[in-house]
Amino acid sequence: MALSRSARLGTLATAAASFLVIAAAPAPTAGAPGIGDPYFPQLGNGGFDARHYDLDIAYDPGTGRLDGRTTLTARATQDLSSFDLDLQQLEITKVEVDGRRAQFTRDGDEVTVTPRRALAEGREFTVSVTYGGIPEPLGGPIVFGSKYGWMKTADGVFVACEPNAASTWFPSSDHPADKATYDIRIKSPQGLTGVSNGRLVSTYDRGDSTYTHWRESRPMATYLATATIGKFDVQTGRTPGGTPIYVAIDPVLKNSNNVDVYAVTAAATDYWSQVFGPYPFEETGAIVDDMPEAGFSLEVQSKPAYSAVRNETTIVHELAHQWFGDSVSVDRWKDIWLNEGFATYAQWLWAEHQGTRSAHDSFLAAYNARPADAAFWQIKVADPQRDTMFASAVYQRGAMTLQALRERIGDKAFFRLLPAWTRLHRYGNADTADFVRLAERISGQQLDDLFDTWLFTTGKPTL
Repeated sequence: MALSRSARLGTLATAAASFLVIAAAPAPTAGAPGIGDPYFPQLGNGGFDARHYDLDIAYDPGTGRLDGRTTLTARATQDLSSFDLDLQQLEITKVEVDGRRAQFTRDGDEVTVTPRRALAEGREFTVSVTYGGIPEPLGGPIVFGSKYGWMKTADGVFVACEPNAASTWFPSSDHPADKATYDIRIKSPQGLTGVSNGRLVSTYDRGDSTYTHWRESRPMATYLATATIGKFDVQTGRTPGGTPIYVAIDPVLKNSNNVDVYAVTAAATDYWSQVFGPYPFEETGAIVDDMPEAGFSLEVQSKPAYSAVRNETTIVHELAHQWFGDSVSVDRWKDIWLNEGFATYAQWLWAEHQGTRSAHDSFLAAYNARPADAAFWQIKVADPQRDTMFASAVYQRGAMTLQALRERIGDKAFFRLLPAWTRLHRYGNADTADFVRLAERISGQQLDDLFDTWLFTTGKPTL
């Protein structure tokens, strides 16, 4: 059928407009070198969303050498000409994008990858990095002045990476706002056990090596990943509530722990499942390693890692993090009180549950222990600054905030709020403003004054 003259002109006009739109399309650009966190401007990366990490590592405790190949599956969030990864210290020998060699350059801890062809927005792609070297732990004021990250032990390695040390052992988008699922394969000398996140898929010996494969099928922040290797006594089973449990304890510590790690882990997992909502992961457990130089424990996803266990409150604190910090992660590090304040408050709830002290009395004890002129009261909990992000005020004043909130809105609303929070942001990220809005919605009260006093203002509040 022939087109009329007006129809032909309309078709030409439409084609011309389409041509202009195509011609005006912006050229692909480089992804940002950081995710935008003011505490760690270069951590995380722009231009893509991490979806899944496949880590394949081999560690030799004798030499301290780590060899690895990490394959990251990601989705481009813009038209990408290049993108960055975070990797500290280790030497890269090869980079591939979608199975084809790609160019890369390094500037400090930033690795810039340039694929052969630009990546279109919305496209899923893989980047594989082959690397090796001797990882070194980080140090400094951030984590209680101690070392953290990849820490060599007498028989292997203890891996606890909060906040910025995951990139000491694998290339990543190293920020909790960019969570992903994981497969982690560990090769170690025979006789040692590699323990990681999620559930154990397989383990076998070949030659003089032991191979373990772990899978974390729930989204996880990079700092929560571990590949702790050593001699361990392993106990497995299920909690009374039915959650699979895996507890690995260094035999050196067998008679030095003052607490039954397996029993307390099982009991706390089940109790927090009642108070905070369903347990968010496939397995619970613990990794207890002889690493006195670390001097801290970490809420490693599904299996908290302990450099030693001195009391059960440490266990209940780290297990509470499975909800507050692991499943619901901070959007920016300044909101760290949403992790540590909640886990500290969980210790107070545990004492209340055990009948040893009410949360109200724990609040008063923490409040009265510090005079008004103490430096403790000069930390602004809602933005504590990078080098003091783990100051005791973030933990204790954060917990005080929750008790003050509980006493303002009442138990009924408060214990509706906690599981509502973990349900609403399950496997995602949130910030302080999100929590304030939810607390006001559930309580039906205006709470600006309470949160301003306890989180955003320095000085000792008047009770």
